[in-house]
Amino acid sequence: MDTKLLDILACPLCKGPLQYVKARQVLVCRADRLAFPVRDGIPVMLEDEAQMLEPLDPLLKD
Repeated sequence: MDTKLLDILACPLCKGPLQYVKARQVLVCRADRLAFPVRDGIPVMLEDEAQMLEPLDPLLKD
């Protein structure tokens, strides 16, 4: 995933920062506890496509 793209992407719901988790191919919004998929290098920033994360999910750790 292009680092320049990561710098400008924000959560579509809260407009907060996203963390890219390469191993899982997701962009994580810790504030909303959502994981947005990255398919073929393209982030899918739709709320309907996002996975809700449990409070203790390892993706939410720093």
